[in-house]
Amino acid sequence: MRHKRQNVIERIIHEFELLDHLVANLTTEEWDRLLLRPESKDPWTVKDALAHITHWKADAARSARKQHKPIEERGLNINQGNHLVYSRWHNRSPQEVLAWHRQVQKDVLAALQEAPEEWFSGKERGPDWPGDLDSHSTFHRVKDIEWALKQSEK
Repeated sequence: MRHKRQNVIERIIHEFELLDHLVANLTTEEWDRLLLRPESKDPWTVKDALAHITHWKADAARSARKQHKPIEERGLNINQGNHLVYSRWHNRSPQEVLAWHRQVQKDVLAALQEAPEEWFSGKERGPDWPGDLDSHSTFHRVKDIEWALKQSEK
């Protein structure tokens, strides 16, 4: 499937709005709610999941701009990269993570506007491309954040 800039941007804005609405008014207890994670992985909270989503969105914006990953992130496998994000953001306040989430969204939209048209339509891609800007967020929003927030209702 070949993508069009406007369709990609519309999907990304829609997912951002769903996620932002979900996390905009969380209590401290809700931000700190633990997610279901294997014992071998970092014990993410709702806040950590948002930082994780945001990090990979920022990475996708760099990719759209054909920029390199920061040196400290090069060569890391996915688990190492996720641990690095956790280490950087776990002890920060929910307000910092929320502000970063919103700033990265603005940066993503700017990067997508700046990207050449061939970045979108130059080759066949899956329907959820670019995943880190859309389906990855949806996955963690539903599987992790919404799940964790529903646990308080039980």
